[in-house]
Amino acid sequence: MNRPIREKRFALIARLFPEGIPRLWCPPLTHYTDVGDIDLARMAAHLAHMSRWIKAYLVPGTTGDGWEMSEEEIRQVLAFDLDLAEKLNIQILIGILKTDAEVAHRYIVDTLTWLQERTGIRNKEEIIGKTKVCGFTVCPPQGSHLSQEQIYSALVPILELAVPVALYQLPQVTKNEISPETVAKLAAEFSNFYLLKDSSGYDKVALSGLELNGVYLLRGAEGSYTEWLRTNDGSYDGFLLGSANCFAKELNSIIRNLSTGNLKVAQKLSERVTGVVDEVSNYAASLPAGNSFASANKAIDHFFAYGAEAANFPPPRIHSGERLPAEIIKMAGHALTRFDLMPAKGYLINSRRS
Repeated sequence: MNRPIREKRFALIARLFPEGIPRLWCPPLTHYTDVGDIDLARMAAHLAHMSRWIKAYLVPGTTGDGWEMSEEEIRQVLAFDLDLAEKLNIQILIGILKTDAEVAHRYIVDTLTWLQERTGIRNKEEIIGKTKVCGFTVCPPQGSHLSQEQIYSALVPILELAVPVALYQLPQVTKNEISPETVAKLAAEFSNFYLLKDSSGYDKVALSGLELNGVYLLRGAEGSYTEWLRTNDGSYDGFLLGSANCFAKELNSIIRNLSTGNLKVAQKLSERVTGVVDEVSNYAASLPAGNSFASANKAIDHFFAYGAEAANFPPPRIHSGERLPAEIIKMAGHALTRFDLMPAKGYLINSRRS
């Protein structure tokens, strides 16, 4: 164990999260209007709804169209969410979703400059400490041919920026994985590397047993939620899940019940959420257009926004401008009903009435 690095990392986490680092995080959906603009009013209602159970968000994440959006769209969403974060008392982890490490490095520097201009705070450490920003998320550079040494060498200059960093394991996009040994090496050298999100579904880092000197581990793969948390002898500290866009309350309840020893209650709820997520995600993966992570969650969220009658409202738009097919909306509704997870009220209907 590298005690100095570990202590510095814990001190950073305590500074970023005075009330404790959350165990449930979400990459919020990006909603669009009928003419294809970003629907800020809808996003405000959605975030306000989720913030009752979720206090930390990855913006933009894969589920939030972070790989598809233009730089202008990303800035618009980020500025809006940062303003809202102050009102809702939530934390924002800025997603730097770039397939090239040099581009990611430059974009972090540019984003810091933008934050300085936006806040009037000149010191980058104070920006992180005095705003709702809790760091930057980066993936390894894209390429199945890359060696672990090449991945390590690409990530080092980013970590040398000395800003809080979360690494994002996403082989579905990067076509590679950061090995447990590479993660452990970076964790031993950089105390500002404080969080790892693993959406691979293989969980190699968490299951490796290697010493990570206190890096906080979040699972991004869906399903069987009770099996993975340390509170039930699992290997992860928490979750960063696209499904939290829809099941914020339920996932929070699973975590809470595991913490208090109510394993059976947590397992039953986990099975129900897993059932809906699996059915809709499998269908979304077959769609010819759109990001399947976003499409599946938009179909389910449609009912959380409008309630049981959501199928009577136009399906949500995806980033390309198309609407989701009616069939996936119908399937989501059937799944929610069958697993007894259909919301009694729609948060969007309620917010518009108020």
